Amino acid sequence: MSSAPNAPFSTASLTADGAAWLASAEPYPRSARAFWDERPTAPMVLACGSVFDVVSAPAVFGRRMVDQLWEEGPGSGPVAMFRGRMLLFAAPGTAQRLPSLLRWEELGRAGDVPALLCHGTGDAVTVPARSATDTPSGARWLVAPDTRNPWLPGPEVLLWAAVRAARAAVRISIFPHPDQDAKVYDVSRRR
Repeated sequence: MSSAPNAPFSTASLTADGAAWLASAEPYPRSARAFWDERPTAPMVLACGSVFDVVSAPAVFGRRMVDQLWEEGPGSGPVAMFRGRMLLFAAPGTAQRLPSLLRWEELGRAGDVPALLCHGTGDAVTVPARSATDTPSGARWLVAPDTRNPWLPGPEVLLWAAVRAARAAVRISIFPHPDQDAKVYDVSRRR
């Protein structure tokens, strides 16, 4: 799978400003920062809903969504991998709105969009360690937050990315797949 030309898809480390932004989601941000300063290779559980929401997608479909965001859209916000799922950080309120937009578009009924887990107010997610080293769970940052106020896609942008990713995954052909062992006869020259 090719990555988008402008997408920074290498394992990345959080900057100090990015860590401060993530810690600001917690009721006690200084305690969260102190934890990460003492254990930079430890993942952290952070609250969703006030600073960011998270949309969790299966790895392959999530990668297609992120590719769409970078190739044809505005780019993505922070993106992480954790336990085989892509975590797309989104604007607060996205977790509440995105599922209804997906139902309205009638996506997911035919299996074209896999289950997207939307984490918002009252939820928490595990984010990868502050350092770039991979953990045993494979948790890592693909697009690490690097500012105290990163751009975050909203529900409409993520809906657009899911629709495009679903369409890109579907290969429609009017011809059946050829059977590799079948004998093929050219009947176009029959008289």
